[in-house]
Parts: sequence; C-alpha cells; structure tokens
Amino acid sequence: MSLRKRLVVSMLTILALLCVNVGTHFWGSLARNESMVAYRDSVRAGQLSDEIERLLEDQRQQVLVLALLKETTGDKLGAIEQQTALDSIENINRKVLSLGRLSWDDTEQTYQKLKKSNDQLLQQWSSFYERYNEAEIAFDVENPLLYLDTNQQLDALKQEQSKLAVERASIIDSTIKLTDRITVLAFVTTLFLTFLLGFILVRYTNRSFKRLQKGTELIGAGDLSFRIQTADQSGELADLGRAFNDMSEKLANAISEVQMAKELADSANAAKSTFLANVSHELRTPLNAIIGYSEMIQEEVTDGEAIDTDQLQEDLTKIVFSGRQLLSLINDVLDLAKIETGKMSIHAETFDPVHALHSVADSMAPLFNTQANTLKWEISETLPHIHTDATKFRQIITNLFSNANKFTEAGVITIKAGQNHRGDCVWIEVQDTGIGMTEDQLDRIFEAFEQAEQSTSSRYGGTGLGLSLCQEFARMLGGDIQATSTVHVGSSFTVTLPVSLALGPEDA
Repeated sequence: MSLRKRLVVSMLTILALLCVNVGTHFWGSLARNESMVAYRDSVRAGQLSDEIERLLEDQRQQVLVLALLKETTGDKLGAIEQQTALDSIENINRKVLSLGRLSWDDTEQTYQKLKKSNDQLLQQWSSFYERYNEAEIAFDVENPLLYLDTNQQLDALKQEQSKLAVERASIIDSTIKLTDRITVLAFVTTLFLTFLLGFILVRYTNRSFKRLQKGTELIGAGDLSFRIQTADQSGELADLGRAFNDMSEKLANAISEVQMAKELADSANAAKSTFLANVSHELRTPLNAIIGYSEMIQEEVTDGEAIDTDQLQEDLTKIVFSGRQLLSLINDVLDLAKIETGKMSIHAETFDPVHALHSVADSMAPLFNTQANTLKWEISETLPHIHTDATKFRQIITNLFSNANKFTEAGVITIKAGQNHRGDCVWIEVQDTGIGMTEDQLDRIFEAFEQAEQSTSSRYGGTGLGLSLCQEFARMLGGDIQATSTVHVGSSFTVTLPVSLALGPEDA
C-alpha cells in the first residue's frame, strides 16, 4: 500500500474514532438532558400536586364556612366576593390542567381519574357560589365523599410521580456512568490506534527512507550498479526508488558514452597526431628533393663549366615531379578542410569518362614504372557521357591508382568500367595484385587520418587521406565506393556514380 493510502486510511480511522467519541458524548448529553427534563417535570408535578391539595383544602374550608353562615345568618355574597371565589376555583382547574401537561404515559390513567373527580368537585363548588344568594341551596356541599375521592386520586398521582422521579434520577445516574465509560473507552482506543498507526507509518517510512539513503550514498560514491530494492513496494516512495534506479542507470550509460567518446577522441587525436607526423614526413620528402636538385642546378650554373643538358633535364623533371607530389599533398589537406567545413563546391560538366580515365592513366605512368607495375584495361563496352564534376572524378581515379600502385610491386593494376542494368549509373573498378587487407583493416581504410596499419605509413608512405577523400567525393557526386580485399592476393575498389548529377540549390 502506498504512503498516501496509508496516510488516508490512518486519518479516516482516527476521524471515525473521533466521530464515535463525539457522537457518544452528544448522545450521552441528549440522554442526560431528556432524563433531567423528565426528572424536573416529575419534581414540578409533585410540587404542583402539593399546591393543588392545599388549594382544595382551603377551598373546602371556605365552602363549609359559607354554607354555615348561610344557614345561621342568611348573609349574601357580594359580586366581588362571588367573582373572587369563582376565580379561585378556576385557578385550581388551571393548575390541574398544568399537572396533566406534566404527566407521562405511566401516570396518564391516574391523572384522568383525578381530573374527572376534580371536575365534578369544582363544578359543585362553582354552582354553590353562583347560587349562593338564592333562597334555597340544593347542593350538599358538606358531603365529603367527592372531596375525599379527589384527594385520594391526587395522592395516588403524587405517589406515581415520586416513583417516576426516582426512576428518572436512577436513569440519569446510569446514563452518566455509561456515557463516561464509553467516552473513556473511545478516548483510550483512539490513543492506542493513533499510536499504532503512527508506529506503522514511521516504521514503513523509516525503512523506505533508509533504503533510499543507502542507495543515494552508494550511487553518490560512484557505485552506479547498485539498485534500490522496490519489488515489494508500491506508492510514492517506491516510485522515488525507481526514479533513483533509472537515474543511476542513465548516469551509468552517460558515463559509459562519455568514456567511449573520450576513447574515440583520444583515438582521433592519436590518429591526427600520426597524420601530422606523416604529413610532415610526406611534405619534407618532396621539399628535400626540390631543394636538393635546385641546389645542384645552382652549383652547375655557378661553376662556369659546360652544362650537361641531359642531366639538367633529368633534374628539372625530378623537381617538377616532387613539386606536383607536394601540390597533391597540399590539395588533399585543403580538400579535407573544405569538406569538414562544408565549403566544398561542385562544378558539373558533361565529359567522356573513358577519355578521363586514359588521361589520368597517362599522368600516372611514371609512378607505375617506379613500382614496375603494369596497367591492364578491361573496358569492353562504350560508356555514355556523364554529367558530373570532372575534377573530382579525376581526383577519385588518381587516388585509387596511387593507392593501388603504392601497395603493389611488380604486379598488375586492372581498370574496369561499365553501366548498371538500368543505365542510370556507371561504375569504375580499380583492381590490384598487391598485399591485400584483412576484414578488420577494410573497416578503417575510409576513415580520415587512418591507414590499414599504423606501420603502413612508415613502410609505404602516405597520409591516410586518399581513400577518405575518394569516399567523400563519391558521395558528394551522388554515388559511393566499395572495397574488397584478400590478404596477399590483392584489393579491389569500385566507384559507382550517377550518369547525371542532380545538383542541390547550394551547388546549382
């Protein structure tokens, strides 16, 4: 059960107990009030009965006296005296009616008997006063039977009312005791359950928070493999624990990614450092040749001796060759910088790819001769003219020829070309019989600053940019390049380009 539900249940339980306690208190108060009202009514009825008894006694004495005076003296009553006497009788009747309103079901029968007897008695006395001044009085007011019957019924009512008052007092005492017990029991139960629920909540939250504390301490100390146990829990604290676990997992993944990125960055930095060393070496080689042959020519000119034109021509050829080699290296670096900064532009034109292949092959002939390699042509079909960037096309083929020649010695370099079955693309394949590569080496050859092996640059030279530029140029022209290789057998590089290049707005 979640912490929220536990708190709600606890509050509802305590609220229910408080409601029971308050309800018991109000019920006890109501019962005491009702019993107290009944008790006061019983006491009031007893007092009123005593007063009625006294009034009846006084009225009977007055009637007997007046009856005696009537017989002896014959005096008459004045109107005021007569009215006063009738008012006294009416007062007795009102008090009897008030006594009836104070009666309960238990005394109703006795009261009705009293009222009947009292009505007869008061009627007799009223007639007595009303006809008192007449010559003859026909009422036998001296007969005590009706008076005694009224007093007897009044005494019986008084006894019942006294008994009722005692019963009401006993009920009040019992009600007070009962409500006090219920109140005390409800209060003690409320305290016990409040303590019990509070103990359960504190224990639950303390255990959960200890798990969270331990987890946060271990995670903060770097133990990202630790997981807070939440399998047997539900609710807010369990959600918080799962959130910490998710955070730990994401943090571990982030650190792993950062570590991988750091390793990649270190690898890239190492590759770039190697690249800079290779570039420095590659630049220094043609520069040394240019400077060396230039100094030799300068010495021959300043010696004043006859100049050997054949030797001069050979030296100048070597200077030109070294200069072109140096220019090629610089162009590769500049092209890579333009590609990485997005400033490499495309200039499309329509040309014959076969003628372009022969032109590149002719310019690469001296390099092939230095390695004693033979160039073999296998282009059986006539290729269509293509509309693309001729300069980059030649650069791709030049780099592929240079790469094949560099790793092949006294072998065969084969150039193949053709169209796909749809006729919308041409492909050019450069195949060599060189040292070949493994699958792991093939995965790295198209990465900038990378070569198949770290020792390749020291053994064969090169900067590691040629194949990377080939792939970038091929993709810029809407195509791609693929490579296959077998160790000690040779390698094959196939470039696929669309016949017509679709230029974007930035290249149009």
